[in-house]
Amino acid sequence: MFGIPGKQAVTITPKAAAQISKLMVQAGHAGLRIGVKKGGCAGMEYTMEYVNQPDPNDEVVEQSGAKVMIAPMAQMFLFGTEIDYEVSLLEAGFKFNNPNVSDACGCGESISFKDMPNL
Repeated sequence: MFGIPGKQAVTITPKAAAQISKLMVQAGHAGLRIGVKKGGCAGMEYTMEYVNQPDPNDEVVEQSGAKVMIAPMAQMFLFGTEIDYEVSLLEAGFKFNNPNVSDACGCGESISFKDMPNL
């Protein structure tokens, strides 16, 4: 929808692709839908949910066996994002390296975007 021909909306690192594939097999779902919603101290938060089939307006990205659907409202905010999966001594989770983010809260759970329209 907001893509450039021949370029995926988001990229998925090998670690993230392996984790997404693992979760989909365990949960018995076809993919993972990523979106954004109002919330958090910086104004917006990422959302993730299991899905069995894409919405007709989702942007579908398949990479290394992982299938990610980007919700229509989130496509302009996530274009160019790299999805990674990191494991540390204290936590493990997905990390969004998003070039569209202008600010983030201290905990990293909430973000704001450049020229963000009213949602």
